[in-house]
Amino acid sequence: MPRLLLIQPTQYGVDGKLCKQRRIYLPGLVFPLLAAMAPKHWNIDVKLEVVDDIDFDADVDLVGIGAMGYAIYRGVEIAKEFRKRGKLTFMGGYMASLVPQEVLKHADSVVIGDAERSFPALLADYERDGKLKPIYDMPVDDLDGLPVPRYDYLTRKPIGTMLPVQAGRGCPHRCSFCSIACIYKGRYMARPVDDVMRDIHAVRALGYKSFYLLDDNIVSNPRFLEELGRRIAPLRMTWASQCSLRLARSSRLLDLVAKSGCNMMSFGIESITQEGLDRLNKAWVRVDEHEELLGRIQEAGILPSTEMILGTDGDTEESIRETAAFIERARIPIPRFYILTPMPGTELYDQMKRDGRLLTEDHRRYNGSECVHRPEKIAPERLTELYWWLYRKVFSRRSILRRTVLNPWFARRPQLGLFSLAVNLHYRKYVMKRVPPNIF
Repeated sequence: MPRLLLIQPTQYGVDGKLCKQRRIYLPGLVFPLLAAMAPKHWNIDVKLEVVDDIDFDADVDLVGIGAMGYAIYRGVEIAKEFRKRGKLTFMGGYMASLVPQEVLKHADSVVIGDAERSFPALLADYERDGKLKPIYDMPVDDLDGLPVPRYDYLTRKPIGTMLPVQAGRGCPHRCSFCSIACIYKGRYMARPVDDVMRDIHAVRALGYKSFYLLDDNIVSNPRFLEELGRRIAPLRMTWASQCSLRLARSSRLLDLVAKSGCNMMSFGIESITQEGLDRLNKAWVRVDEHEELLGRIQEAGILPSTEMILGTDGDTEESIRETAAFIERARIPIPRFYILTPMPGTELYDQMKRDGRLLTEDHRRYNGSECVHRPEKIAPERLTELYWWLYRKVFSRRSILRRTVLNPWFARRPQLGLFSLAVNLHYRKYVMKRVPPNIF
């Protein structure tokens, strides 16, 4: 019986130690889905390093490592350690897919993009002759017929009150900084609603009352979202996902989503400068709509979590200070920030490299909290300073209270307000140590 070990690496903090948590509140779905696609005779173990320790001497045949973002560097270390012990390793995920030739210096194989076809082929190759191809690049055209994920691989871990359910993948937009745009090239694939509902019912049968709809931009197909919302509503469950603020442009769709049980939504609003967005190929987002649309979201009873980028070519010191004021005015309950980082493989990286604007090609410094390019209107070192100034300002105790328990919607949704307060206090602990907050 062949043995496969799947590992999701954590990353290092500024203190040089591995980041660990007692609990994972938003666990991923990749490994439970891969486990469900593997032949029954495979013995599979899953390690999520943020809560698990890794035994490098484990008796396994294959080691698969899936890392997001900066965690790829810890993933590379893990691959090296297992290869020293004679184990075959493969890596996957967005970062590995963008720079496969770099990853192949440290792993035996790379799975590029979606794994629904590549993963079974990889396992079959190993069973046939004990070898792997260097690259498995087998794109999928649809998401029909995915199996029910092996949720038992998550429920045996210390997790929160939500389980993930795949809704769709990809995005119709092609923002120049975005790894999703590189992988899906403007495509959005929604799963059949019947399949999504089957998985939601599986989550419910396990005793969970909440789920997280995994989707890069769930409002990409409004008809899909509308049908899904209508089907979810009778279950009386709560759910969360992520999408663009376009959701709030339709009061009818927003109302339907809220009434279906959606109580949290993550939005990539990126910037308060239109020039910066335009030059990142994100002109379809209008900064003059931000506050109005975020207000509609909160009025509907949905807690917004936002992600913003600092260091676009429209940013100045004044615009970054105004970003703090914007967060206060909009009373955004859960804000997060990143320094614009031209990740290898993206259109932005190629453009910055052509223009000689990269300050370093040491990709270990491409962590979203250090400026590694030359912005047009602000010095790189000053941008990094202001990034931490903004985080400290927004996660001051006064700001946290104003955006959570003193938020006008708190009286209507006190349980959600207390949740957002807990997230903010969790993030504050990281910020005070100059560590970018981990997702709660």
